[in-house]
Amino acid sequence: MTRIITLDDFIETYTKLHQRGLGFILSKFNFNHNERAKTAFNHFNIASSNWSIIPEVKSRWNKIITSNEEMELEDFTVNEFLKNRKNLKMLSLGSGNCGSEIAFAKHPNFDLILCTDIAEKRLETGKKNAKLAGLENIKFKVQDVNNLDTNETKYDIVYFKASLHHFKNVEKLVSKTLAQVLKPNGLLIINEYVGPSRLQFPKHQIKAINKALDLIPKPYRKRFKLDIYKNKVYGPGWLRMILADPSECIDSKNIMPSIHKYYNTIYEANYGGNILQLALKDISHHFIDLDKDKKNVLDNLFNFEDCYLKNHKSDFIFGIYEPKLSN
Repeated sequence: MTRIITLDDFIETYTKLHQRGLGFILSKFNFNHNERAKTAFNHFNIASSNWSIIPEVKSRWNKIITSNEEMELEDFTVNEFLKNRKNLKMLSLGSGNCGSEIAFAKHPNFDLILCTDIAEKRLETGKKNAKLAGLENIKFKVQDVNNLDTNETKYDIVYFKASLHHFKNVEKLVSKTLAQVLKPNGLLIINEYVGPSRLQFPKHQIKAINKALDLIPKPYRKRFKLDIYKNKVYGPGWLRMILADPSECIDSKNIMPSIHKYYNTIYEANYGGNILQLALKDISHHFIDLDKDKKNVLDNLFNFEDCYLKNHKSDFIFGIYEPKLSN
């Protein structure tokens, strides 16, 4: 079901105005799709309150992915799947500020990690952080995947960290483009949103999200930097999604079907997000510093999502794959 416009769109616009200012809103009125997409990423010191800032949520991801809430997925990947592999070359597409890539680069298994993105300011942040960490095996390049030079280095690993859902025509990307840059025995690694395109969640999911919202006491539903409370979720509208960032979740529904069609699964962990992502949006700041009551609220939300996931596919997946020989 496609929702053209919803009440959440007006609330989101109002919120962004307070968080990022009028200039950010006006930047969305740019007819160039790439330039409009970059406005979503080329900003710094942005205050937000989404689920990824909650330490307990991050621990939950680690536990689901690695079976250890204190182990980061980069360490897990190297220790479990790359332990005996040396002189590795990794290509990261859509690297952002390269936090995950820097974590990989700290392992001696890697000779080269090339971070690419169209958002040059975020790559500059990555470059500064890598320099501070004293890393010399990580490089940075402003690069559009559509102009990728497939005649250059062949890579042992192609990595997508929250970026594959920004690419259109996913099947062509994973079957054709990646085949030209990935070694035959190479690995595709993703940590991705793989749910409905343009965040057009089905009615049953929106209904479940609102049931989860009812588990949150009113004081913890006050929106970040706003004097209003979050009482109901309507879901993002299709029109705002395109105006805000034309690349956002453009073909996300085809990510897993395409990967499973052309790649064998080595490891795959479904870590949910179907409920938590929208239920906690704009109210996550309440759950950074926990007391007993807040911890109980989060536990109830986690249990609610776990029950939901028993009958529905996960919206977020961490996976490691290898090309099928027939391809």
